[in-house]
Amino acid sequence: MRNYRILLAGLLALGCAAAHARPKDTHVLTKGTNYRPIPKVKANSSCIEWYSTENSWQKNGSANWADNISTCTGLEKMFNIGPGFKDQSMVPICWQLTEEPGGTVMHCYLHMPVDTVMNIWLASEETAIVDMETGIQYRAKGATEGCWNRHFSVKQTAGTFIDMQIFFPELPARVKKIAIYGIPMLDMRGDKYTLKRTRNGKSGKLAYDNVPEFHTPRLVKEAHDYDKDNHKSWAVYTDTHLIKPMDEKTMAIWLTPEATYIAMAREQNWMREYYGMEQETRLIDNETGENYKLRSIQGLPIGQIFWIEGYSGDYQAFVLEFEPLPPDVTTITYISPDSEPFEAWGANWKGEIRPNLDVETLRANQPLFEYNKRTIAK
Repeated sequence: MRNYRILLAGLLALGCAAAHARPKDTHVLTKGTNYRPIPKVKANSSCIEWYSTENSWQKNGSANWADNISTCTGLEKMFNIGPGFKDQSMVPICWQLTEEPGGTVMHCYLHMPVDTVMNIWLASEETAIVDMETGIQYRAKGATEGCWNRHFSVKQTAGTFIDMQIFFPELPARVKKIAIYGIPMLDMRGDKYTLKRTRNGKSGKLAYDNVPEFHTPRLVKEAHDYDKDNHKSWAVYTDTHLIKPMDEKTMAIWLTPEATYIAMAREQNWMREYYGMEQETRLIDNETGENYKLRSIQGLPIGQIFWIEGYSGDYQAFVLEFEPLPPDVTTITYISPDSEPFEAWGANWKGEIRPNLDVETLRANQPLFEYNKRTIAK
């Protein structure tokens, strides 16, 4: 029963924190990695010309050299840079938006594929961060010397990461969701991001949740000589954790030091209905790419089809326990693999992938999963 098709390609956001790549007393608000094909090297030289970003209002200054760009090391591990970097077919551009003394800074780390990169355009008056809740614009104030509102060229040893910085006003603590505009090197033209903030708006790690309390389903009949193609061999449960009606598969999350709990809403369509959950179900931290495995389902089996007896029209919560996520995780991907077909009316055990789930939104859903006793009108 292990014929899985877990579709992971393209889902893992890249990056992980490391203090030595940013100044002391800073906090990373969000980050990522972009890849671009390496432009063609000019004949008989170790020079490339970066992709044109010229518009009529931009100043063509590719002959200008930016000589004050700092370099850094250790980014390969920090940002989990992948195969495109290793075979030299792609150029990784890692980035971090950070809180630093005096303001907010966007660090753009370009890996030098050759000794000279020409015609770079980083930022200008068009560059801005927009608070998605209020619409307030935080316009860029400048950039590393020689990198503002102009094309420029850089000389540095091939294989080095350079740190081009864009400076913004300080973002207030209440700002949580943003859009970033005007950084063509990172293809940022309104890209949306959720910032790492605590619930009171301050930077730093989020506080853990308390372990949630749920009503545990009651076993009516144990599985006997379990056979996926014989519904009479499946276990039977009843008296599940009932909730108010809501959209199918609505989720809530609880982060604790020992485990991560996901509550998922399920609708009971018949008085006896079958369900199942595969062992290889997992969560992925979109920022680091780390996988967090499913440990158990509260009161229910993993890897077996089972019956739940209730009432048509019941809404119930399945509570999944995973390995503990870090408390400052911002977005996750939920992956449940397909399983083998089985014999039953309407048989379907199809997997699903739910990318880019905002953790703070899922935490805000916790009250939706309070126990709601069944009431039948008479």
